[in-house]
Amino acid sequence: MKDVRKILLPMVSTSNGEAALIRGYNFARRFGAHLAVLHVRPDGRDIAPLAGEGLSGAMVEDLMRTAEHESSRHAHEVRALFERFVAAHPDIEVISPHSTFPWDKPSISFNVINGAESEIVPSHARLSDFTLVPHPDSGAEVSSSETLHAVLFDSGRPVVIAPRTPPKGMIKRVCIGWNGTAESSSALRGALAWAHTAEAVRVLHCGDYQRRGPKARDVIDYLSFHGIKADSVEFPPVDRDVGKGLLAACHDFNADMLAMGAYSHSRLRQLILGGVTRYILEHADLTVLMSR
Repeated sequence: MKDVRKILLPMVSTSNGEAALIRGYNFARRFGAHLAVLHVRPDGRDIAPLAGEGLSGAMVEDLMRTAEHESSRHAHEVRALFERFVAAHPDIEVISPHSTFPWDKPSISFNVINGAESEIVPSHARLSDFTLVPHPDSGAEVSSSETLHAVLFDSGRPVVIAPRTPPKGMIKRVCIGWNGTAESSSALRGALAWAHTAEAVRVLHCGDYQRRGPKARDVIDYLSFHGIKADSVEFPPVDRDVGKGLLAACHDFNADMLAMGAYSHSRLRQLILGGVTRYILEHADLTVLMSR
């Protein structure tokens, strides 16, 4: 993924949307890429089957009207945020979603599609180099974000989670969380786009995190084949928590981005018992690339 040409940015609402737009704008400028902003508008008619669940026709109609009102409000707010953003950044060309991509400079588009977010977003993600998502709201709901997990589990492409606060500047220092799994290998591949031009790259590993597979020293050798110089550091768990230790090691390196595999254990196990993926999703304050 050295050559990034198309970035998908699904925006359900304006929550943390400005920070995601700024990060996407920085990526588009860095790679000379297209940033495709997508808003999926739910169809209120999907509520109709509730009539068979004990709700009267009048109650279902009321729910449908409420859902349609909320859907319309979110669509209006997202479009308004997009229009304010492009007005403030005239150096990025605004094009229609299906027009020819201007290869000589970064561009951006906005598209609204009616339907089910869990189906439409992964479908579009499969023909994007990666999907950038706004950071979900803080707390336990982060690890159950529908958009994020739909892309992770059903697109075959990496997902990049923007920080909650607007980032400053380009990504210069990249950490790669390594544990030898296929998931971490996929994240490593996705991180090459940034590692090639980063001023510093570090591979982070931990005995409590490592699985069967290549070791961190093998990752250093692999990166050297791509002309990337990196070092490796073994980090300790913090309070017996590997995720907390991984994030602390990123902070020690002053990293702008962490690339890591997601859900080496099952998602259900991580939701119930906790895990590295869940901790990073709920506590990371930097840009995170995750891959399955």
